[in-house]
Amino acid sequence: MTATTRELFERYHACWEARDPDRIAELHTVDSVFHLHSGQPPTRGRAAIRQAAAGMFELVPDLTFERVSLRVGEDFWVTQFKMTGTPASGAELDVDLADFVLVENGAVKEKHSYVDGMAMQAAIAPAEASPRPGS
Repeated sequence: MTATTRELFERYHACWEARDPDRIAELHTVDSVFHLHSGQPPTRGRAAIRQAAAGMFELVPDLTFERVSLRVGEDFWVTQFKMTGTPASGAELDVDLADFVLVENGAVKEKHSYVDGMAMQAAIAPAEASPRPGS
């Protein structure tokens, strides 16, 4: 484990905890990739990563991450979180999250986030309207 990569992890995680999409994007390389592996295509570049992070915070304004485990190497980290919050749907979000992050020149080059897409979608999606009697 390198102190530099561990320090980058701590700064990056603090930006997510602060729900600060500007600071999150600044810690990525210019050509970085962020891929939330739950059915969406990868997001590429700082502006798109900023927008993706901001969108997550809009969907779940009180989004929190409880660290379960962390492994740090010379140019990567792998971490497991319990992600919780309350989306606009009112349902409780309680999803396991695993991140695999590649580091290049002191910045995030690639972030791959793996979640239970079905559980996340069920919590975030608005409840389906109930059919009206006689419809």
